[in-house]
Amino acid sequence: MIRVLLADDHRIVRAGLRRVVEESGDIEVVAEAADGREAIQQTHNTMPDVAVIDISMPGLDGLEVISQLHHYYPQLPILILSMHEEEQYVIRAISAGARGYITKRSAPEQLVKAIRKVYAGGRYLSDTAAETLALHMASPKSRSPLDSLSTREIQVLRHLALGHTVREIAQAYHISTKTVDTYRFRLLKKLNLRNNAELSRFAIQNRLVEL
Repeated sequence: MIRVLLADDHRIVRAGLRRVVEESGDIEVVAEAADGREAIQQTHNTMPDVAVIDISMPGLDGLEVISQLHHYYPQLPILILSMHEEEQYVIRAISAGARGYITKRSAPEQLVKAIRKVYAGGRYLSDTAAETLALHMASPKSRSPLDSLSTREIQVLRHLALGHTVREIAQAYHISTKTVDTYRFRLLKKLNLRNNAELSRFAIQNRLVEL
């Protein structure tokens, strides 16, 4: 049996993923986690064969979870499950040590296949992620302003561009409104922008949100 850790902050999503995985007959879920810190702790406790990690969990930055797991257990296959198809998420996850990346939209059809593939030592990318990676490899290596942003900063930027309030963002990631304000200040400084309107325009131009 392939022993799997499932980490996602939505209980109903975890339940659905667990059902899909365990119906395979050769995969069992040995631990679940609702945030990044719990994912790391549960990995320490259970030593799974594969870690399936949602890149957008509350608390610890999703990329930091990947980096820490890869540091502690370099041989542990990490499969990223994400709602994001944008280039910066795919590239950063793979660069941080993930062996696979699939979108939640494709998860019901591809999750079992992806777990088996990374467990066997291979890599697995959903069609969208594979296309994104191929386009990135083929494009000139010019540095993007997004390269200076952390995953959490990108997430906050997306929310601001969608018109969400500081309180709504804080509740979404279980952080304080002061922390959200700090992220906003960093975004303005790093991107040399002046206000939320310019942040929104930047997000649209860089395809972080769709109109």
